[in-house]
Amino acid sequence: MPRKNYIYNPKPFFNPSKNEKKRSAFICYAMKKASEIDVARSKLNSILLPIDPNTGNVLTRFRRLNKHRACAMRAIVPAMLYYFNINSKLVEASIEKLADECGLSTFSDSGNKSITRASRLINEFLEPMGFIKCKKIKSKSISNYIPKKIFLTPMFFMLCNIPKSKINNYLSKKMKLSEKLKVGEKKIFFSLLDIKVISQLDEESVRKKILNALISYYTASELTKIGPKGLKKKIDIEYSNLCNLHKKKS
Repeated sequence: MPRKNYIYNPKPFFNPSKNEKKRSAFICYAMKKASEIDVARSKLNSILLPIDPNTGNVLTRFRRLNKHRACAMRAIVPAMLYYFNINSKLVEASIEKLADECGLSTFSDSGNKSITRASRLINEFLEPMGFIKCKKIKSKSISNYIPKKIFLTPMFFMLCNIPKSKINNYLSKKMKLSEKLKVGEKKIFFSLLDIKVISQLDEESVRKKILNALISYYTASELTKIGPKGLKKKIDIEYSNLCNLHKKKS
């Protein structure tokens, strides 16, 4: 085969599975930022010192990006962002899946699949350059391929021109939303004895007891987030629940 034709699919691109769920606002933003620049021609690729991930030593003999590896990098970077979990920092896709969806997998005449083009890019360039970190997965497979978990590093986002402040801002909003949902999910519970006692009281007294129960149940910060209107709504809900329980017991 002529040397100029030795690479299968010289212009790979990322094409995700159609059945994948919708991505978060941050992932969409990150992929857009990465598409606006040529990650294969970033200055970081020439100024960073490649480090052997096993020894921590600088690699004196190191293969930089040639034309075909640069094309592979342009395809796999958005793929890694697409499957990135911002909480765990993990790329939730195997190297094989990344290779398949980026057009980097090859097949021999006998039908055997190879993901060497993707795995070499990851093992011999992206990881030594500090853009990703890999962790081997224990496997009983007898093949030469060792599956790995891929984690994106801060340097990866620098490569994609994504500011750290954007990541922190997204995480902060997500945490606040999670806390808000947790507050909304909490419920107070009354024992059967409480229900019997409460059933003998007038509505105003019952509502006061529910209010006291809510104050005891939630923390000061949670009560602040709930606010007066939210607290009143919770009292109404709990009062309605107690009335329904009393009717069932009668």
